[in-house]
Amino acid sequence: MENQSKTLGKYSFGVGDRFSHQAQAQLSAFQKAKEQGVQITPVWNKSYREHNIISSNPRETRRQADLAIEKLRWDTPYFVDADHVTFDSVDFFLDSSDFFTLDVADYIGKSTLDENIHSFVEKHKRYVGEMEIPGISEKFIVDIKRLEQIAQSYLKAVEEAGRTYRKIQASKGSDQFVVEVSMDETDKPQTPLEIFFILSGLAGENIPVDTLAPKFSGRFNKGVDYVGDLDLFRKEFEQDLAVIQYAIKEFSLPEGLKLSVHSGSDKFSLYPIIKEVIQSNNAGLHIKTAGTTWLEELIGLALAGGEGLEIAQKIYHNSVQRFDELCGPYASVIDIDKLNLPSAETVNSWDGEFFTRALRHDQSCQDYNQDLRQLLHVGYKVAAEMKDQYYPALDKYADTIAEQVSENIYDRHMKPLFL
Repeated sequence: MENQSKTLGKYSFGVGDRFSHQAQAQLSAFQKAKEQGVQITPVWNKSYREHNIISSNPRETRRQADLAIEKLRWDTPYFVDADHVTFDSVDFFLDSSDFFTLDVADYIGKSTLDENIHSFVEKHKRYVGEMEIPGISEKFIVDIKRLEQIAQSYLKAVEEAGRTYRKIQASKGSDQFVVEVSMDETDKPQTPLEIFFILSGLAGENIPVDTLAPKFSGRFNKGVDYVGDLDLFRKEFEQDLAVIQYAIKEFSLPEGLKLSVHSGSDKFSLYPIIKEVIQSNNAGLHIKTAGTTWLEELIGLALAGGEGLEIAQKIYHNSVQRFDELCGPYASVIDIDKLNLPSAETVNSWDGEFFTRALRHDQSCQDYNQDLRQLLHVGYKVAAEMKDQYYPALDKYADTIAEQVSENIYDRHMKPLFL
């Protein structure tokens, strides 16, 4: 079952379902929002790295999404996202996905042909001088040197996005898929001027980009709150939004083009800012979450007690023992104080309620431990290796887990962002 039309809608929300058991519980959160009059498009996202670690494939992600859609009689668009794909990894997703996040961050700063840089500069000479962007008070000075710098930094990434897009298009035989361009996994935020010319470059590659995921200041660590300057984030978010709205008109980009916030799960301090800005500008938003559903599975197992709690404790025990192995691939998006991690023996003495209080992201709770939470966030590899125990437990305690999954998405994420 695939979407008949490419309609991402004003608001869309990416959810991860690492073990392909929670699609229905996740979709029920979207239904609750719909009942409150807010339409949010569900997008199931999973990256090549996650599939590789779990030994899963996109066909299963698609199958579970389709089953949930059918079971709950969802009658508006939904998507399956090939998350953070490159030209080399995208083939894995071509048959099953209808949303493609083109990750070109590795090409930022890479050199392209001098003639391409020259052509880029010539094309944009009309912007040389003092430039104003509606919605941004400050003025921008554009000269030939600045255009060359932007081209040297970003043109190769834009060209790579075009190369990957055309590969998908050739396979799909149409444009009936969503395109997101991701530049968030890099060292520093893009300036408004850089985003403006990046969008011009994407238009020049004839990419009908639906969402753009830029880099924001601060740390977007996995599964925990934002760390950074809230006022600076507001300024960047407002300016990026203004640039997108201006670029849509300047470069004939899709009317529905919107900002995307990656690693958006649990960034509770940012949600009031995001909500206020998108509402005051009547703007759309795509927010991408991932591993929090897997953490809600662990919470559900712990609350179930007995075998469920034992499995959750065992996963923590093995995760502590394999700290470096599990954390290495995620070093740039976690910040764990090892001294604040309880011993496996301590965790084995906890009951399900205490385990839940330590893991659940409730900053008002004195037992909440964000270091334990981050470690378990990246510890899903351990659960995957225990699938002969873990998967039957997900089925056995499905009702308890589903309640946690749905509540987390709706109450902690959707309500403060959209309702």
